[in-house]
Amino acid sequence: MRQRRLGRSGLVVSEICLGTMTFGDQADESMSFRIMDEAYDKGVNFFDAAEMYPVPPRAETVGLTETIVGRWLKDKPRESLILATKITGAGHGWFVPPVRHGMTSLDRHQIVRQVEASLRRLQTDYIDLYQTHWPDHGMRHEETLSALSDLKRDGKIRVFGTSNDTCWGVMKGLWASERHQLDRMETVQNNFSLINRRCESELAQVCRQEQVSLLPYSPLGGGVLTGKYQDGQFPEGARFAIYLSLGRERQKKMVQRFINDRTLAVVARVKDVADSIGLNLVTLATAWSKQHEFVASTIIGASHVDQLDQSLAAADLDLDAETMDRLGSIEDEIPNAMPEDGLRRL
Repeated sequence: MRQRRLGRSGLVVSEICLGTMTFGDQADESMSFRIMDEAYDKGVNFFDAAEMYPVPPRAETVGLTETIVGRWLKDKPRESLILATKITGAGHGWFVPPVRHGMTSLDRHQIVRQVEASLRRLQTDYIDLYQTHWPDHGMRHEETLSALSDLKRDGKIRVFGTSNDTCWGVMKGLWASERHQLDRMETVQNNFSLINRRCESELAQVCRQEQVSLLPYSPLGGGVLTGKYQDGQFPEGARFAIYLSLGRERQKKMVQRFINDRTLAVVARVKDVADSIGLNLVTLATAWSKQHEFVASTIIGASHVDQLDQSLAAADLDLDAETMDRLGSIEDEIPNAMPEDGLRRL
């Protein structure tokens, strides 16, 4: 599997990364091990977790995914893997871990405390890529960067990045690191798929000019680009079927963002392209995601090992210019299929 560099750092990762947010919920520990083994055997060296996983988040399962990954990691050569995880950070209206009180923040106290907790659960003495899961734009960037830089100096993390961030947030962080002579964030992990192409505009320009790598998550649009939600279907056990069953307003709004008339219309058009070139939707969507020069690694996910083959088939696949143009014309016809998610209010 081909590899790319993370930002300006020395870390090189596989073009496909395995996301783990289903581990401990939709995938039990045994299945999670099978999924990780299959990805690892197929050349994936990059694994992405978070302290709040699995999702949907619940107080009783916080940290479980990291624990599962840590158990799997015990019999693997640690140096053969690039391990990423995240700190939940600012109170963002979805989840606050039970060990904290009130609003969280990306201050030194929380960062140091949560890095230590993640290291214990992962059963390792260092994290390759440590990310802020959501931005805390009310927090001084220099305090966050100073804490992360000290952890890097101490060898507990190697590189750090941001996630779910805005162009302003990324640039403000880069400015603060330069002004205060601190280490910089090398990556930004944002939602990016054929039903949500906002990263192609301003954020892509930031990544290109500043040599920050995009790590797209949800290249299948939360599973929407598999086609399983077409014609009003909500298959039992599917992510958004589970979200609806919870009856929580936050999850309902997320379902409405991902599954609406416009996103489903995009999926129908993408399927026409896939059928015409003999690819399935999953392989096409994954290949499209990684075929951007500002992308270092596309994060895939699975709740069953059988789901991996179609995503991993995109590993060495390059779409031709005509196919990329046809996919691009769908955005011209149905722009911004997914509504804004309120990120800019953070």
